[in-house]
Amino acid sequence: MISTPSGAQPTRIVFGTDGWRARIADDYTFENVRRCAQAVAEYVAARGEQARGIVIAYDRRFASEHFAAAAAEVIVAHEIPIAIASQAVPTQMSSFEVVQRGSAAGIVITASHNPWTDNGFKIKAPTGGAAGPEMLSAIEALIAAGAGKAIPRRPLADAEAAGLVERIDPFAGYEAFIRPNLDLGRLKDADLRLLVDPLFGSGAGWIPRLLSGGRVRVTEIHSERNPYFGGVNPEPISPNVDEALARLAGGGFDLGLFLDGDADRSGLADERGTFISTLQIFGLLMYYLAEHRGLKAPVVKTVNETSMAERLSQRYGVPVYETPVGFKYVGPKMIETGAMMGGEESGGFGFGMHLPERDGIFTDLMLLDLFVCEKAAGRWPASKAIALFHEIAGPSSYRRVDIHFDRATYPALKERLLAELPERAPAALAGRPVVRTQPLSTNDGAKFFADDGSWLLVRFSGTEPLVRVYTEAASSAAVDANLATGERIVQGS
Repeated sequence: MISTPSGAQPTRIVFGTDGWRARIADDYTFENVRRCAQAVAEYVAARGEQARGIVIAYDRRFASEHFAAAAAEVIVAHEIPIAIASQAVPTQMSSFEVVQRGSAAGIVITASHNPWTDNGFKIKAPTGGAAGPEMLSAIEALIAAGAGKAIPRRPLADAEAAGLVERIDPFAGYEAFIRPNLDLGRLKDADLRLLVDPLFGSGAGWIPRLLSGGRVRVTEIHSERNPYFGGVNPEPISPNVDEALARLAGGGFDLGLFLDGDADRSGLADERGTFISTLQIFGLLMYYLAEHRGLKAPVVKTVNETSMAERLSQRYGVPVYETPVGFKYVGPKMIETGAMMGGEESGGFGFGMHLPERDGIFTDLMLLDLFVCEKAAGRWPASKAIALFHEIAGPSSYRRVDIHFDRATYPALKERLLAELPERAPAALAGRPVVRTQPLSTNDGAKFFADDGSWLLVRFSGTEPLVRVYTEAASSAAVDANLATGERIVQGS
């Protein structure tokens, strides 16, 4: 079967820091998903890697399983075998399956933590990591070159009868995969009460299932499929996790563990319902690997990650490398440097002993192991352990605000603001003089450093019509002041 393109001008498809995302039934259509799948198939065929196959997975968003089927029909039309998830699974299960099978690529239908109105198309490299800039540029070029051309399709039932389709459930293989690097028995036997919130996403059920049969008690909320995500964006930050935080504050739990909509990002709260920022999580994980596991390999962080990394680097002798925002940069740098960990501000963390790609489930289990170790050392409850950690790593108060703009006018506005950004550079941050300005190597913003190590970052999103303003400082008051400065820079007031 051949799909016939519509007469409308083809959508320009560009992969941002984490795949291509768009609003369902607007730009995110079956036709455009097929265009993406066609380009991936052509990319794999051009490299002579058809026999390696492609892994296809999808999340719980509206019609994700149908978009995945549409992509699959295009791939098998090229005689490329596929392994397709039998149900919605966490995004990183695609990474896991790509590595285990030696596949040529992976496709995931997901918009991660975007609003419920959106869906997306992620591509995985043969390493299991996010496709890097070179691979994505080649696929984008193929999408553009194919605009307006007919796309071949083959019914899945026909391809399945021909042996080109394998339905997969990655749970058992994933559990076996993580056991050498994480003592699940110790975690199961921990005398702890956990509250888990997967935010209605495809990570629901995974942590309770992995920890079942032991002493640890796991309560999971928001486990059912809800493509509306309860009216919040499925990103594990406040206010989206406020219900879970209130449950924790009410008592009866030792720790809160969160996941985003496709479970490749993680979140954390202590027993009092205090939300732990993603920058603090980066520091805690780095501390855990160096202090409790004795590892000294490098870590990789994005430009919007914590300055605690440098302080911990000095204490433990762990090298730190910095990349632009996006795991498409972090993953390759992890492989290049042999890093033990890589992380980004949005709560995505990958591990050298695991996968060079984000895995919110593995991250939550690593955090659980950290607190099991801290409890055994007498640093308990979790709030006390975190306070003592900051005596080592230094204070860190952090917040991010997103300033939204109209999608139609955003490209022109972005271009203008980027040109004006150097002229709007602040002279001070919360009363501390700015001593350095760092334009981002990706030409999408700038970072300003004060003399006390605090910083402010203004960055233009590559996947959504918004500008993100980030800051890390020693106090919440300084954070508030810095954010106000950042908003004035963006708004031109």
